Amino acid sequence: MHEHDTTSPDPRTELRADCDRCFGLCCVALPFARSADFAIDKGAGEPCPNLGGDSRCGIHSRLRTSGFTGCTVYDCFGAGQQVSQVTFGGVDWREGPKERARLMFDVFPVVRHLRELLWYLNEALTLPAARPVHADVRRLLSATERLTLGTPEELAALDVGTHRRQVGDVLLRVSKLVRAGTGGGRKGDRRGADLMGARLKGADLRGASLRGTLLIAADLTGADLRGADLLGADLRDTDLADADLTGALFLTQPQLNAARGNTDTRLPATVDRPGHWTSRD
Repeated sequence: MHEHDTTSPDPRTELRADCDRCFGLCCVALPFARSADFAIDKGAGEPCPNLGGDSRCGIHSRLRTSGFTGCTVYDCFGAGQQVSQVTFGGVDWREGPKERARLMFDVFPVVRHLRELLWYLNEALTLPAARPVHADVRRLLSATERLTLGTPEELAALDVGTHRRQVGDVLLRVSKLVRAGTGGGRKGDRRGADLMGARLKGADLRGASLRGTLLIAADLTGADLRGADLLGADLRDTDLADADLTGALFLTQPQLNAARGNTDTRLPATVDRPGHWTSRD
């Protein structure tokens, strides 16, 4: 196979949510509990009261002020349109038997997991330092793409955890290869560390492994996170003002949406600056 063509469009652009092609699945399939993130309780398969008949949120422009911050953080990686238009052929969950609707709701989170894995695998192919494992990355990328095209019954029965672990093992090899060129090995391995509320202002975290690290409400203002592995890092309420995340590995939009930052936070080109950041400082 040829090496990944960095001049062609980034496949990750297809892994963004297109709500115009979705039947509001995240507003129905997923449960949430009354908390700081949600103003009410809602069970799985129960339509949110803010969901309109047009599959649009009636309070989308004021979700944060209405107590639904959790909705602004969530991202389905395009699973909504995949399940709505491909897996179920454009048939709305409101149509037909309830059993089909329940199956659609069961399938949605499975496809969401798979689409997230596609995000990471596609990113891995853009990293020249990871070329020694690109063959394995491509193999898993093809396998994951095939899984997303399964029937509703196949997807509902899929053992996502096993597949995710297989992908995770290869992504760990990718991370080590890439971070070796940034001096990351000298900074220690902070995978899974509990750094909730940690004071890391201005910290040099270039090439650090922060995979699965709890950084809730941590102060990372002005921190250097270039080349850091952020796969699965919990960035809820993490202060990223003035931080540099260019070249950060496996950073996703939901992570940024959950964090705080400002106009001087430097980000990879593949993610967007969250709208609520603009109100800071």
